[in-house]
Amino acid sequence: MKVVVLGCGLVGQEIGRDLAREPDLAVTVVDRNEAALARLREKAKVETVVSDLSRPGTAAELARAHDLVVGAVPGWLGLRVVREVIDAGHPVADISFMPEDPFPQLDELARARGVPVVVDCGVAPGTSNLLVGHAASELDTVEDVRILVGGLPVVRRLPYEYAAVFSPADVLEEYTRPARVVENGREVIKPALDELEYLDFPGLGTLEAFLTDGLRTLRHTIDAPNMREKTLRYPGHCEKIRLLVETGLLGDTPIEIDGSKVAPRAVTARLLTQLWQLPEGEEDLTVMFIEVKGLRNGKEKTYSYQLVDVFDPENGVTSMARTTGYACTGIVRLMVAGKIDLKGVVPLELLGKSPELYGLFRDHLTQRGIVISETIE
Repeated sequence: MKVVVLGCGLVGQEIGRDLAREPDLAVTVVDRNEAALARLREKAKVETVVSDLSRPGTAAELARAHDLVVGAVPGWLGLRVVREVIDAGHPVADISFMPEDPFPQLDELARARGVPVVVDCGVAPGTSNLLVGHAASELDTVEDVRILVGGLPVVRRLPYEYAAVFSPADVLEEYTRPARVVENGREVIKPALDELEYLDFPGLGTLEAFLTDGLRTLRHTIDAPNMREKTLRYPGHCEKIRLLVETGLLGDTPIEIDGSKVAPRAVTARLLTQLWQLPEGEEDLTVMFIEVKGLRNGKEKTYSYQLVDVFDPENGVTSMARTTGYACTGIVRLMVAGKIDLKGVVPLELLGKSPELYGLFRDHLTQRGIVISETIE
């Protein structure tokens, strides 16, 4: 089967490398950055194509030459790329974290074309959704869902004590996009960075947690009166980001400076790209904690999941690339094996409700050293 990966960033590279291990897959990776593609060719047996995926029609053209498409472009480009692929009649697994809601934007078209569109195939949203879906399937009613997740550098450096192992522009999008949560059975929109709290994690110490818009499709698919997702960072990070927001440095509206117009966020993202770069060889980690509370046979039950993953020094792969990329390749393998026969937008929580798919996905991660602990109380 011929698979094309659209995007060769840190995560897209690892998706391509992992899929290339399968003898029955012919993998092509596309990006406009030839240097990134060259680095991937040194690590994996893949074909590469230099192309600008932001050019209209490019994604559709590439899709028609392949059987299955993986979307790994920045969030701002995600909707257009996925829509082109669907319109070309091809299944897609996507990790772009597009700002748009995929159900009203893509579901009708995907059903009309008769293809599955598995969205948000990363660690969170993604693996988090699958775990919530599994817990929900084990409960008679779900009362509360809480998702905490963050990617962090092991070495902490002031002022931000953070390193972006994927696009800083997408990180800033998380910090500014209003957070949609569910409270008392109703969707409520709150500012990102709201509800700041401090939590202790064994072996990691104290981390801060604040609202971000990570529930995504769970708002439509899980019947629970209370749900929220928060991002984890080292204490003090949120305060600094709030200062950027309040100063206007994360605004999208262009301002004129000496006759030229520029969006403040574009400048901030460019500066933070270097400041937040993880130094070569330094380690990052990913931490995720999920709690799903509800009733089973009239008794209160709590399903808890915890993931702590670290940098892979042997292969030089960041934890964020591992946890995001391998979640995506797990879904691709299920699609290749014909295990996903749904049409339209397919969020991972629906797959988590299937014991078979849940087990296969967990096994896929475990084989790659990504271990998720589960407790039921």
